[in-house]
Amino acid sequence: MDEHYVKNTYNSLLLKGMKSALKRIIKAINEREKIVIYGYYDFDSITAISLLILVLRYLNADVEYFQPNEIREDRNLKDNDIQNYIKYLGADLIITVGSTVSSEKEIQLCRDLDIDIIVTDYHKDCKCYDEVVVINPNKEGCNYPFKNLSASGVAYKLVQTVSEYYKMTCINKYIDLVMLGTISKGVPVIGENCFIVDEGLKQLECSNNYGIRALIDDNNVDDIEEFIHNNLTMDIFQRTNSMGRIDNARIAIELFTTNEKHRAKQISKYLYNEIKKSKKQNFNSRSKIFV
Repeated sequence: MDEHYVKNTYNSLLLKGMKSALKRIIKAINEREKIVIYGYYDFDSITAISLLILVLRYLNADVEYFQPNEIREDRNLKDNDIQNYIKYLGADLIITVGSTVSSEKEIQLCRDLDIDIIVTDYHKDCKCYDEVVVINPNKEGCNYPFKNLSASGVAYKLVQTVSEYYKMTCINKYIDLVMLGTISKGVPVIGENCFIVDEGLKQLECSNNYGIRALIDDNNVDDIEEFIHNNLTMDIFQRTNSMGRIDNARIAIELFTTNEKHRAKQISKYLYNEIKKSKKQNFNSRSKIFV
């Protein structure tokens, strides 16, 4: 067995750029700098954003998140995001999930605004710039052994590193979120992803995430593993993933990050009603074609 492969998961410090990212995040946490998480609105990104928010809040960090306000073909952090939104959040540090920056223009703008950037991504065509810390197992020159992590998987490697520094002993309680993001992305469930899925299923049985528990309860789930692997699961992913409106991605993040059980139930019921409404509209649209 590889000496770096411990408990079915590789040492996160093997990811190129991880040490630099850790150093910058420690500074942001300890000095109460504003951290803004930037991500897309698919389910994998929703779980990655939620994971980072939960862990950073636990460490008493000052953290917000931002998602694009319009449908896009790419996931890149753009000039408009920084200029018109993120800077007004008071950002000192941006951490992207499953995304990179578009060009040198955005990097220069962040430099002018004294905002640092950490990119966490998994795409093989991820852009890399000398001025930006990039964590991506598929980055050129990265010797991390496992290349099939999703956005939530890479985010998990980052929080593993941060949690080890701060001596957190409860990091695996979040792995059910990582598991859901991993499965929704459709990445191969091999290698380290097997660990994420297996441990995530175990955690799901006793999840203390109010949002996940509300989804399970509202769908009358008896068999957790069946819930994950059958069509009902994909239906739930659709509910919180591609509703057709970005605001539902945002409310899904609130679902997974709320510390209020009652609020989680409210959001879950809202999403449940939204998918029923969406299915009815789709059915009516298809019916008209055959009239």
